[in-house]
Order: sequence, then structure tokens, then C-alpha cells
Amino acid sequence: MPRTRPVGWAFRALVSAHTAAIIGQPVFAGVYLTGDFDSLRWHAAGADVVTSIGFLQLFAGIAVWVRLRRARPFAATTAVVAAETVQYFAGLEGALWLHIPLGVMTVAALVVQFIDAWRRPLPRKEAGNA
Repeated sequence: MPRTRPVGWAFRALVSAHTAAIIGQPVFAGVYLTGDFDSLRWHAAGADVVTSIGFLQLFAGIAVWVRLRRARPFAATTAVVAAETVQYFAGLEGALWLHIPLGVMTVAALVVQFIDAWRRPLPRKEAGNA
């Protein structure tokens, strides 16, 4: 049975932290929408945390690609981080027509990536295997 390599465990840890952080974002936004205006600060701080973890996950995705010869985690992370970056700036600009639906899609995509990262081992792909 193939085993997950240390770089795979690092990737999993970052995907897990990223998922946990992003799940808090709609909670903070919802509390803000109920009239607790201090929650907007929590939502903004959460956006900084989520974005930072996303970029760390991107670096881990590069390591998985290079060390384990698996490009899918990097490609999926790149898509999520690109969406988060657009969403981050849409939120700063107050473009809620883009910020909210993109946020929903980003949370869903990251949850799917979390499930994918944990459902099977991340061993090194052999040169002959596709």
C-alpha cells in the first residue's frame, strides 16, 4: 500500500487549515449582516488569514508537484487562490455582486479539495504511471 510522503502531509495540513479558516468567513459575514458591525473587522482579518494560508498552500502544491510528480494539487490550489484573490479585492471594493457568489464557490471548491487531499494517499508517482 503506498504511503503519503512528508510533503503530502504538509499539503494536507495546509489544506485543512485553509478549509477551517475559510469556513469562518461566511459566519463573520452573517453576524455582520445581523447588525453586529464589529464582525466586519473579524471578516477582514479572516480574509487576511485565508489569503495567507492560500499562498502557503500554493507553495506546498508546488512542492507536491516537484517532489511527488502530482500536478493536480497545484492546479486546484492555483484556481482556488486565484478566485480568493479576486474575491478579496472585490470585497475591498464593495462589489458584493461578485464577492458573495465567488465566496460561496471558493468555499465549496476548497471543501472538495480538502476531501480529495484526504481520501487517498499522496505517494510519489512513478515515471511510467500516468
